[in-house]
Amino acid sequence: MNRSSRLLPALLLLLTVFGPVSMDLYLPVLPALTAELGAATSTAQLTITACLLGLALGQLVAGPLSDRYGRSVPLRVGVVAYVVTSLLCAASPTVEALVAARLVQGVAGGVGIVIAQAAGRDLYSGGALIRYYARLTVLGGLAAVVGPVLGGQLARFTDWRGLFVFLAALGGLVLLAVALVHRETLPPHLRTTGGSAQTGRDVRALLADRVFTGAVLVQGFVHAALFAYLSGATYVLQGVYGLTPQQYALAFGLNSAGFMLCGHLAGRATERWSATGTLTVGLVLCGAGALGLLAAGLVALPLAAVVVSLLVMVGGVAATTPPTTTLALADHPRTAGTASSLLGTARFAFGAVSAPLVGIAGAAAVLPLGLVTVVSTVLAAVAAARIHRPVPGRAEPQLVA
Repeated sequence: MNRSSRLLPALLLLLTVFGPVSMDLYLPVLPALTAELGAATSTAQLTITACLLGLALGQLVAGPLSDRYGRSVPLRVGVVAYVVTSLLCAASPTVEALVAARLVQGVAGGVGIVIAQAAGRDLYSGGALIRYYARLTVLGGLAAVVGPVLGGQLARFTDWRGLFVFLAALGGLVLLAVALVHRETLPPHLRTTGGSAQTGRDVRALLADRVFTGAVLVQGFVHAALFAYLSGATYVLQGVYGLTPQQYALAFGLNSAGFMLCGHLAGRATERWSATGTLTVGLVLCGAGALGLLAAGLVALPLAAVVVSLLVMVGGVAATTPPTTTLALADHPRTAGTASSLLGTARFAFGAVSAPLVGIAGAAAVLPLGLVTVVSTVLAAVAAARIHRPVPGRAEPQLVA
């Protein structure tokens, strides 16, 4: 195995940072951005919603294209577009222009995310596949730790525009790594043919799979809770509890460290114990954390209670990710790109719906955050019932490499 091949898994894992870093880096300065552009809180939160919609759309388009043309070409186009659109975000003169630029930036960033998932399915199976998806979850948590902490520190020296320039520079480094390390993981004889008609048939076949659709819906709803947190926590922790951007970044980093730990443990539990059992534990954690936030919205609770509730909830989201990703993709190796695109689209599209809801009652209200996270977790539990009902002739994915 040459050096490029040994570094390829690391590069694929690196591609997962586009989503969390694009979302998290500028969260500590979101209130300042809102004031500078003279925008309402709900309008400023549309910069998050637009990015989420873009991340969903980018995956929906890039996944099927990568099944047809291979992983390399869509990946290179996506990274170049990410660099360009990050610079457009930095130069946006109004909040409306920023929302539009964030939408396109999200489309570009979604390409890397879906390629990382699909290429992992090209390379691995069994226990190795589960471990790979667990690493994706952990690295996403690491990016979520580094993103706001780094954003909070950079805010000492630059404004929100400078943070988008930093994202462009990060994209440039990833582009260099792609040029040096990436190799095609989907050989021509395994690519789909038949154009858009075949893509439609693939999508219909995937949606007819009850376990697949159950896993997609679970990921969509738990990520609706997660992105409600990403959208609302900066206002709650800074507006209600008076944290500075740097203190918020540290609190956010603590929760993200919990996300990493739970993602790692969930990967091990999925491989050694049960995918559906691990999923159940994750949903229980999500529910407990969401109920804590709801309680904080109804009765004034101290900062520690809110931070712990957030920690438990995001840990639960992380715990659901390796089992649902494995359940969704394990039985669909020939359409891994399309399957990954639907899975990723659900995460970010559901998040795009939930994110602005937490700002309806004002910039610093805990109750909407609690309500959105509780409803999202309940709907995820309902969707999980599709997975837990046995499918005749089908067992859980093989978990031993």
